[in-house]
Amino acid sequence: METDRRPWGYFEVLADERDHKIKRIIVYPGKRLSLQRHRRRSEHWFILYGEGVATIDQEAFHLKAGQAIDIPQGALHRMLNTGAENLAFIEVQTGEYFGEDDIERLEDDYGRV
Repeated sequence: METDRRPWGYFEVLADERDHKIKRIIVYPGKRLSLQRHRRRSEHWFILYGEGVATIDQEAFHLKAGQAIDIPQGALHRMLNTGAENLAFIEVQTGEYFGEDDIERLEDDYGRV
């Protein structure tokens, strides 16, 4: 399985099919993903371990292991690891396209806007 390293952690693609894509995402303590949206897909996040805050369209949701949240297509979103350990979640993407170029970043701690 190929690991794609990012400044905030890393992800592994578990499945990449015509109608869905599944990733296992690890976010390091105190790190967060960029504030982003996708025009061509929605996402479902299921927390495996750790704790964090998912922001969806300016509303904050505190999540821990066993909890899940849906990100509608076009919604602004990001994940922040608020714990002292890694945060791991499964991301299930559904829609018409799953390429990394469908990421529109509006804010980023790592200069990728």
